[in-house]
Amino acid sequence: MTVESQAVTSKLSRAAVFLVATLNDGEASLDAVRTMCGDLAGFVRAVGFRDLDGGLSCIMGFGSDAWDRLFGHPRPKELHPFREIRGRHHAVATPGDILFHIRARSMDSCFELAMQITTRLGGAITVVDETHGFKFFDQRDMIGFVDGTENPVGPASVDAVLIGDEDPVFAGGSYVVVQKYLHDLTGWNDLPVERQELIIGRKKLSDIELEDAVKPSCAHNALTSITDESGKELKIVRDNMPFGEIRKGEFGTYFIGYARSPSRIERMLQNMFVGDPPGNYDRLLDFSRATTGSLFFVPSTTFLGSAGPATQSSATPAPRSAG
Repeated sequence: MTVESQAVTSKLSRAAVFLVATLNDGEASLDAVRTMCGDLAGFVRAVGFRDLDGGLSCIMGFGSDAWDRLFGHPRPKELHPFREIRGRHHAVATPGDILFHIRARSMDSCFELAMQITTRLGGAITVVDETHGFKFFDQRDMIGFVDGTENPVGPASVDAVLIGDEDPVFAGGSYVVVQKYLHDLTGWNDLPVERQELIIGRKKLSDIELEDAVKPSCAHNALTSITDESGKELKIVRDNMPFGEIRKGEFGTYFIGYARSPSRIERMLQNMFVGDPPGNYDRLLDFSRATTGSLFFVPSTTFLGSAGPATQSSATPAPRSAG
């Protein structure tokens, strides 16, 4: 059987809505979410048809405990709750059972789809975080640097994010980690540009990577570049988005990273927050504070289409994760 993946390797968009929700108690809540799994593609088609050039898509992912409650066994091999990290700075773990990553060329399509999904689900879920992201001029984040330069493209993108023979039951799926970072823009903007470039590891204007001879080992892009045992670089796909509320004085980056194994992102975060070696942490974290952290599994579209209440009523519940 041919497996169709969700749109994890789609082109980056100009707008996005990120919804993280918890799953409410009761069989009716479970049935409502399972029904949405099968209906999601129709929702995207209906809203997207109103703007044929809008590029609307929606990715649906599930946290570890939610997977057990909704689908039971079998379960993805590497699915587990987000693991907090305590180093020089703190990567927090926050509640999250379901993720909707909605993206399009304009916010109206994203917003309409988000409204339709949450209206249909009603009391089955509680939205615990809603973030509206936007592209900032020439693909820059709120700290002024281009974001996502090293994303793989084409076949390399597929290889980076889609599960293969390592977990054949869930081939075509992916893992995703989300975190919200709030920036101290006053402190950051007080730094000389040259110092900012050493922290990031790139030139601010041109986006050219600094040469190894001048790049510090604690540079952000040095610590987030990881390899396997043979020295091959392990890639992920980022679709980060700036967000902000002027009234609150909050400005940040919504990190969202897709990978065929969550261990890739976890290694990057360990390097950032603890350091490689320990103590050689990412100095960007002196100006960017993680306020959320969740891990989800993104099953294939094929799986979603077969996940209705009737097919799941006899699923064997899995034990709830201890963390």
